[in-house]
Amino acid sequence: MNAHATVILNVDDNEGARYVKSRVLRHAGFAVIEAATGQAALEAVRDHLPALVLLDVKLPDISGIEVCRLIKADPQTNSTLVLQTSAAAVQTRDKVLALDGGADSYLTEPVEPAELVANVRALLRLYAAEKALRDADLRKDHFLATLAHELRNPLAPIRNAIELLDPRHGANDAMRADARLIASRQVEHLGRLVDDLLDVSRISHGKITLQMGTLDLRAIVEMAVETSQPFLEAKSQQLTVEIECEPCHVTGDAIRVAQIISNLLSNAAKYTAEGGKIALRLESDAFAVSIHVRDNGIGIAPDELPYVFDLFMQSRDAVKRADGGLGIGLALVRELAELHGGSASAQSDGLGLGSEFVVRLPIARTPHCESPCAQADDAGAQTAPPRRRVLIADDNVDSAASLLMLLQLEGHDVRVAHDGLAALALAQTFLPHVAILDIGLPGMDGHAVAKALRSAPATARVQLIALTGYGQARDREAASEAGFDRHLVKPASLEDILREIESAPPN
Repeated sequence: MNAHATVILNVDDNEGARYVKSRVLRHAGFAVIEAATGQAALEAVRDHLPALVLLDVKLPDISGIEVCRLIKADPQTNSTLVLQTSAAAVQTRDKVLALDGGADSYLTEPVEPAELVANVRALLRLYAAEKALRDADLRKDHFLATLAHELRNPLAPIRNAIELLDPRHGANDAMRADARLIASRQVEHLGRLVDDLLDVSRISHGKITLQMGTLDLRAIVEMAVETSQPFLEAKSQQLTVEIECEPCHVTGDAIRVAQIISNLLSNAAKYTAEGGKIALRLESDAFAVSIHVRDNGIGIAPDELPYVFDLFMQSRDAVKRADGGLGIGLALVRELAELHGGSASAQSDGLGLGSEFVVRLPIARTPHCESPCAQADDAGAQTAPPRRRVLIADDNVDSAASLLMLLQLEGHDVRVAHDGLAALALAQTFLPHVAILDIGLPGMDGHAVAKALRSAPATARVQLIALTGYGQARDREAASEAGFDRHLVKPASLEDILREIESAPPN
């Protein structure tokens, strides 16, 4: 804790003793206020909210022990530290009485200056730690409430979409098509929330891996704008893009740099009213390319500005907004920028005056640029894939049944099992080309099933796909060690599942 920002109240009716203690504390860099009576001390605590009260036991009006009890009994002041002192009450029972009354520590006088300062500093470290824990607990409670809100929000339109697809409602083809689009968008939204949470965990544990290359930021901006366009269009917001750098090359991970830009754009969209304006601008100097995102939204209060990149930090106004988010996006922006050797900063003239976020990334020194997404242009020109025998093992009946229907519609021959032993037995007679296994199967987990399939001659060459909710690096390693060829994280897209199925040899 910064001593110069810390206020200490020194309470003693002995003017000489009070002067000495105040002088010692001020010399150590603390801000000191004084009181000579118990009543004056209580008023000073309420008015100035000191971090610590240096409190003599014997006072002319109220006992110091009673003053301490009153301080600790008041919800507004009960976190204030109390260091009780006395030159007369020096027996063990006196110390016990003071500590039982709520004092955080007790010193007998005369006390050496170094000992006094050391005790004050020790207590202030305790104060700082407790405050940090209280703040973290409040942020945790707020985050959990926000997480529940954000996860529940997509469930309502998904449920409604499912109802529209029910034949008893008589929806026409256009309505059913809209219902499918609604459900698809909301599932993608849920997936992004989960991905953000996992990214925070990976970064905090140092397990994120960047695929570095030389990038042209102009191409990355196109990717990010395309990703963010639905947010902007939903609120009829106007986005302008200005590129004032030539060249605009940085060294980085294309997907992660695009994530930085799209997170900045989605944050601007959240806190800008319908019809508002957002500007994205690229600038460069001799050392870095700067990404500026400016909006004319709600702005940032001066007391919140230093904390906008903190994890789970949200504007106080966020609780009033349906699109407040989890308070993760900007934290990821800063972490990803720093992983690239860059920085992130925020500016705002105050509430109602908009905001500007700036990310600086080191300029690349090599002219060669990699494509932000390496996709084969002729991917859609392939002939229809041959039919495969596919085994699905998942204890979630709805998940298995829905995937069964989708794969059957694609022309594949599909069988389903809901536990590991049943999957293994079915595989011996069905002889699948592909086995899609959940990891958390009852009786025999997916890893054990995969090992058993690999060890049996009839199924040793089956294409094994793990389809699971476990997506950490260690989970992928465990799947590979068990013999899986691919590891997909739920909810995987049908396109990804079909791609893996179609990569299996048909015979």
